[in-house]
Amino acid sequence: MSNTSNSCPVVLKPDITAPGSLILAAWPDSVSPTFIQNDFGTEEKLYSKFNIVSGTSMSCPHASGVAALLKAAHPDWSPSAIRSAMMTTSDILDNTHKPIQDIGDYNKPATPLAIGSGHVAPNKALNPGLVYDVDPQDYVNLLCGLNYTKIQIQAITRSSNFNCSNPSLDLNYPSFIAFFNVNNSCSDKVIHEFKRTVTYVGVGRSRFTATLTTVGGLNVSVSPVKLSFRSMNEKKSYKLLIEGPYKLEDEVVFGYLSWIDRKIKFVVRSPIVATSLPSIADTF
Repeated sequence: MSNTSNSCPVVLKPDITAPGSLILAAWPDSVSPTFIQNDFGTEEKLYSKFNIVSGTSMSCPHASGVAALLKAAHPDWSPSAIRSAMMTTSDILDNTHKPIQDIGDYNKPATPLAIGSGHVAPNKALNPGLVYDVDPQDYVNLLCGLNYTKIQIQAITRSSNFNCSNPSLDLNYPSFIAFFNVNNSCSDKVIHEFKRTVTYVGVGRSRFTATLTTVGGLNVSVSPVKLSFRSMNEKKSYKLLIEGPYKLEDEVVFGYLSWIDRKIKFVVRSPIVATSLPSIADTF
């Protein structure tokens, strides 16, 4: 499971899941992947050009390869647009059409804190319909909102010329996370507001309608509920509100926002997480 107490708690992590269990991969000739016991009772190294390995070291090349293919197909897309396409088109069901399970949580249905937006689906990512793009200034606004010092921001941006006049903790990301049970709250009710801007990357006119699943007992709403686009690269904005009691009884509840164009069959899905887990976001 991803640790929510990371250096950027206002962004839901991980982003996505890729194949990483028992992957057959190339292996260096000089490194022995295993041992056998010979006739003399001692261990003897075995060598192979391939090995079967599990872990993020195996899933990362899959995700990177998909990103490279998307960049080749859409050379004008930014890294953020590519990430968005991979996230919003991912699968949340396994090949038996059941929720993906979390092996680290007794095979319970995995939350977005474990699998992000879902399992990457390369073919669907080629034509996502909408993307959430982020430009360099958006990241600077986030660093300013996180109270990074001038020296820290310079180290990250590699520039002394940056603008902190509009700090914001609400990055234009294709996911949402809201923290409850925050220590500095003085209200019985908490409202989290998120603003997002999507860019249409389809062809011709298109109209998307927002569909929400339940998120525990919280009140979640979107405004507006319909977004209409006339041409490629047109941008539209919306707001998502998550309203609930100050004290959230569950550790994690989650659901999804999907923007659906039934005519062209686009489904642009984003995870929504509400959690009572502690986070350094409590200090903001």
